[in-house]
Amino acid sequence: MIAQENIAILKDMGVKKILTHCPHCYHTLKNDYKQYGGEFEVIHHTVFIKELIQTGKIKVEKIRDGTAAYHDSCYLGRYNSIYDEPRFILKSTFDGEIKEVLRHRERGMCCGAGGGKMWYEEERGKRINYTRFEEFEEISANTIATACPYCMIMLDDDNKI
Repeated sequence: MIAQENIAILKDMGVKKILTHCPHCYHTLKNDYKQYGGEFEVIHHTVFIKELIQTGKIKVEKIRDGTAAYHDSCYLGRYNSIYDEPRFILKSTFDGEIKEVLRHRERGMCCGAGGGKMWYEEERGKRINYTRFEEFEEISANTIATACPYCMIMLDDDNKI
């Protein structure tokens, strides 16, 4: 019902294109809303920013050094196959070595937020985001990049770098 109400509001406003920073919103607006009549052009901000860089509409400077790695968000990567755009942006803005963790791209490891693990504590074992963060520590990445606000919160929760 909420999706149908949202779609009606967007259509009444004449919305044809939606730009979003959230992979979860991207997935919902692009894929799930179609079954309720929501046919919009939905663009993730990484796709948009890559295009702006490539066309010279924005200029970026490489502002960091050290070692960086990119964390693939489940809803951006595995569910929507957006892997290259965030890495292009990282390479365009990062002055240092860029490494990949063992589990990346199609085999990326979830940070836990999409499964609701952001809002409760584990009763046994280690939090999934701590395990994920350890993979970045293993490759000595002093910068972790992600294109998802939920992943950023989860990875920052165990930030020891």
